[in-house]
Amino acid sequence: MRILVVDDEISIRELLTFNLAKVGYEVIEAEDGEQALALAQTEAINLILLDVMLPKIDGLEVCRRLKLNPATAHIPVIMVTAKGEEIDKVLGLELGADDYVTKPFSVRELLSRVKAVTRRQGLVATQENCYKKGLLMMDFDAHKVFVQSQELILTPKEFDLLALFVTNEGKAFSRDELLAKVWGYEYYGDTRTVDVHIRNLRVKLQNLAGALPLADTLETVRGKGYRFNYKN
Repeated sequence: MRILVVDDEISIRELLTFNLAKVGYEVIEAEDGEQALALAQTEAINLILLDVMLPKIDGLEVCRRLKLNPATAHIPVIMVTAKGEEIDKVLGLELGADDYVTKPFSVRELLSRVKAVTRRQGLVATQENCYKKGLLMMDFDAHKVFVQSQELILTPKEFDLLALFVTNEGKAFSRDELLAKVWGYEYYGDTRTVDVHIRNLRVKLQNLAGALPLADTLETVRGKGYRFNYKN
């Protein structure tokens, strides 16, 4: 199942993309209203998470055009915006939106709204809720990790870190980005906590895998931070 995330704030798009991918959705992104309309007409989209305050064409107008176009009218829309006034909610729903979530929102609440809308539409996620490559397997639903069928016991934050890395293989993240995505995008903590968790994660991977170089998959990128690179 493919979800289009439309928001002009990259931090919000990345937060939503990461959490949606974790539970098995395929995600594409748009940063303004024009791009959203173009993608909705050229890509196979099953659901749209749509911000109201967008450059070029605002989200309410995007929703109106989507629902007037026979080619896109069937796509469910959840409005995601900082505008919480009742009139904005009513207008969005009157234009055809299926649901309305205001920022700041709980990721868990948003995911439940997505599931509710897709359930009503008879849609299900098409991707497995797990990562499998070589010796490593992650079950995102059960929050479990296995290396050669041995379970790797991780803390919740270690699991979230590893999940972020494996779903963005090869992408380098700064310590600030990791704090934002794993500890919360408004979290202002000491970036040394990231280094501690990375070190602990490496040790656990190495200890469980023995001589296998799984710990080397968490690479330090000079001047940037860390990335996951599984050479298998």
